[in-house]
Amino acid sequence: MWEREKATWPNHELSRFVEAAGIRWHVQQGGRGPPLLLVHGTGASTHSWRDVLPLLGAHYTVLAADLPGHGFTAAAGGSRSSIDGMSESMAGLLAALQFDPLYCVGHSAGAVILCRMALDRQIKPRVIISLNGAFVPLGGTAGIVFSPLAKLLARSSLLPRLLARRAGNPASVARVLDSTGSRVDAKGLDLYTRLVRNPKHLEGALGMMGNWDLRSFARDLPRLTTPLVLLAAENDRTVPPHQAFEIKQRLANASVCTLPGLGHLAHEEQPGFVTEKILSICRARGGTP
Repeated sequence: MWEREKATWPNHELSRFVEAAGIRWHVQQGGRGPPLLLVHGTGASTHSWRDVLPLLGAHYTVLAADLPGHGFTAAAGGSRSSIDGMSESMAGLLAALQFDPLYCVGHSAGAVILCRMALDRQIKPRVIISLNGAFVPLGGTAGIVFSPLAKLLARSSLLPRLLARRAGNPASVARVLDSTGSRVDAKGLDLYTRLVRNPKHLEGALGMMGNWDLRSFARDLPRLTTPLVLLAAENDRTVPPHQAFEIKQRLANASVCTLPGLGHLAHEEQPGFVTEKILSICRARGGTP
């Protein structure tokens, strides 16, 4: 897929492939300064940071990677798609690259991975910035049905291919993006459509969803000592902003900053605005001006 897509993939000049933790990773690294790590959410890839990464690179050495099974990174398989498995794999990548982040930014499920890594002392950043972090399990019937269904779909070699054919329609992708409360531009729609047409990417996203045990993670989260700043988008329909305030009540070192008028993909809607928020948080903790 990379050979077909690389010429027009965002920040492709920063891309390379790295073998670590038994996985072939697609990573993008650029900029100069203190190390800062970006971790995307379920179903996305490094493209999600396409406009944020260069802006942060003016102040930091920025690393972003496609999570296992996503984008152009090979799948980890089985239980390694769990929160613990993803965190351990990411720690293996950082060790291979000798990249010790002082600042970490995670979107949606990416924020969960970063907190898990901090809890397990795999990283020791000055701050974790959660961008619409998906810390709370789905409620009601969806929470009961979704995980087993995702596991079933991911285990089938045929279903992701069938889904890719049906879901790879730009109109279908646009409806999904709209449902997040975000207004993604034509470029973003094209990139998500290209990803969804890849059965391996869909299989990786479904496998991650099917192995995501937030209830167990929630029991450990109050032990987090790393400062956590929760950026909560006002119009987020995927992770309602009230969840950020619920998390704040459980953590002594947590704070909330609301992003007015934005949805779940806030960093893709207004990358300049979100980047300034990230920079101000890092500066407040000894980061580069």
